[in-house]
Amino acid sequence: MNKVILIGRLARDPELRYTASNTAVCQFTIAVDRRFKSENQPTADFIPVVAWRQAAELIAKHFSKGNRIAVTGQIQVRSWDDAEGKKRYATEVVVDDFEFVENKRQDGGYSSAPIPEEPSSPRGSGYGTASGRNDNSGSDAAADNGGTYFALNDEDGCPF
Repeated sequence: MNKVILIGRLARDPELRYTASNTAVCQFTIAVDRRFKSENQPTADFIPVVAWRQAAELIAKHFSKGNRIAVTGQIQVRSWDDAEGKKRYATEVVVDDFEFVENKRQDGGYSSAPIPEEPSSPRGSGYGTASGRNDNSGSDAAADNGGTYFALNDEDGCPF
């Protein structure tokens, strides 16, 4: 299995380009802190990453140098002949999925503090049966919500 999960900061701004067939490709480097640090050694590894298509466009639009990002993907080794005829190799992570690790503050900066949860509301609770039908059809809240959740009845002896 070839699966990589990285969380780190962009070491430089993402570079968005398009191939001859108009496919978006974005290249960037993630600085990933090492778990154990030793004297006279770097404290981070700089890992080249490439994203394609919509992921490439989204990363180029929403990320810049210093932003934290979580990436899942796979390691790819590719080779080519340079202008002098020498065989060159590149090892990089090809993005399958990515996530924002920081939330944007109003002042334009980023913070790694978690986004506060909104108060629970019947419309956003998301609880329901596997079929999506309401098991408690007499509930007004469930009827308002199209049966996407059901209200708990305290008399049912629910353990939580």
